Amino acid sequence: MKISVAMAYYNGGAYIEEQMDSILSQLGEKDEVIVSVDGASDGSKPLLLKMSEVDSRIHIVKGPGKGVVRNFENAIRHCNGDIIYLSDQDDIWKPDKVEKVNYAFSNPEVKAVLHDAEIVDENGVATGAASLFSIRGSRAGILKNLLKNSYVGCCMAFRKELIPIICPIPNEMYMHDYWIGTAAEYMGKVCFLDKPLIGYRRHSSNVTQMTHGSIRFMIKKRIDIIRCLGLLKKRVRKVKA
Repeated sequence: MKISVAMAYYNGGAYIEEQMDSILSQLGEKDEVIVSVDGASDGSKPLLLKMSEVDSRIHIVKGPGKGVVRNFENAIRHCNGDIIYLSDQDDIWKPDKVEKVNYAFSNPEVKAVLHDAEIVDENGVATGAASLFSIRGSRAGILKNLLKNSYVGCCMAFRKELIPIICPIPNEMYMHDYWIGTAAEYMGKVCFLDKPLIGYRRHSSNVTQMTHGSIRFMIKKRIDIIRCLGLLKKRVRKVKA
């Protein structure tokens, strides 16, 4: 199986080298890393270009400049692999991540894989906090994940057959990872691996926060999500027809 890694990038120069090293060490010669760049005003553009020159598996593409969801969608659209791994720019992949995730895909009914994550600080040192699965009570289920989302993108991989179902992502969908995970549930099975396979780095510049918004915002968000699920079901029915 050819692997594509879809990465949304925005001013990630502080951590990108460590993250990229942890990814590339697990990929084959025919695999690829698609880096969709929404911004590099931190001076990291020359670094990105140098990395792509040194390793031909790294492909730098211009991002749409419309936020993290659109940036991930853009990266996904450029992927050519059989299995698409989502990646943040600042985490650290454990050495056995690809091996464990790819093995889970040996079951043809599995359309997406989600694994646990260890919480680390800005220096990549484990904080001793509960794992991501423990914090989120991660498990499959349409209703469960509508109420509390388990699908954290940096811990996800999915089959390429989902791309025409998930793209384009509706404007009202706040979370690309929830959208992808739910599409996988409609199409087949999602495999949950209890082992932490990344260091999930938390620092002051994180785009994804561990806390929720206001009650009013959370209610509006879920109403919008429910509306989007109708569109998702139509796409799934069309593919399965």
